[in-house]
Amino acid sequence: MLVPGIDKPLSAVGRVLRAEIGESSAEIELQLGFPAKGIHAELEDMIRAQIPVDKVKLVIESRITSHGVQRNLKPLAKVKNIIAIASGKGGVGKSTTAVNIALALAADGASVGILDADIYGPSQPLMLGIAGQRPTSTDGQSMEPLRAHGVQVMSIGFLIDPDQPMVWRGPMVTSALNQLLNQTKWDDIDYLIVDMPPGTGDIQLTLSQQVPLSGVVIVTTPQDIALLDARKGLQMFRKVSVPILGIVENMSTHICAECGHEEPIFGSGGGEKMAADFDVELIGQLPLDVRIREQADSGKPSVIAEPDGPHAQAYRQTARRMAALLAMQDKDYSHRFPKIVVEES
Repeated sequence: MLVPGIDKPLSAVGRVLRAEIGESSAEIELQLGFPAKGIHAELEDMIRAQIPVDKVKLVIESRITSHGVQRNLKPLAKVKNIIAIASGKGGVGKSTTAVNIALALAADGASVGILDADIYGPSQPLMLGIAGQRPTSTDGQSMEPLRAHGVQVMSIGFLIDPDQPMVWRGPMVTSALNQLLNQTKWDDIDYLIVDMPPGTGDIQLTLSQQVPLSGVVIVTTPQDIALLDARKGLQMFRKVSVPILGIVENMSTHICAECGHEEPIFGSGGGEKMAADFDVELIGQLPLDVRIREQADSGKPSVIAEPDGPHAQAYRQTARRMAALLAMQDKDYSHRFPKIVVEES
């Protein structure tokens, strides 16, 4: 049986904890490896249709575990999985995609954080409606993350004047990001979504080597010029052994605000071809619509502004596919191992 909207078998992304089936009734407990509140009803209908009894009691729960990171790095305390949202170039809607994926995971029941790693152009404070706020500290050494729409947030944008240019070289940017990542008191997060800076230069390479990533999602548009850089970004992450969870084709089609006409103004099929060329999955195709931009600018991205709308549903399905693919990756068991201390006798 394929999980609805995920197109993966239940055995690959979850398991049956208990199944007691009698002549007239059945009790079943399922455990999924990703948050899925939004598809519980659909999943229940599929299971009930396959069990020929009058009464079915079904319990569905999600258990999100830590997954492996780069071999030379250790997972972050109180953060189960760090997922980078990256692009080979700017202007493809990476930050809008990142914030809506984070909000979609939270809406499906996960504990989520967002780290705005775009030091030169932080946009998450504006898109989450908390620009101008400042983080607090209870010990003078670490920062409490800000919260918006049910997610924890940290960004350099909270610490500087919005009109102040970040005239920093690569090592300073890397140092600043490491401080934001490690000196924030994240509160038991299932997924920390990192909005990476665009490009494939020294900064991006250094960050991909120093941040313990469980996976990365590459955002592109169907346009050939964007795909050229997206392919380079994907190869960069592969070279540092970060799993590619999938490709998101943003601005797949343009939807006219006046008449609703849909047109692929940036071309079509680019994301599908890239996914096929690199043997990864195309996990989402998102439209170019003025409402997505307006909602992000207003501090209420699509998943919050219109939770039942088509754009929010597209983001939620993309987020579920991403989380399901992560659930199929190798798990991290290092937290279960005792620390070995060698002492001289």
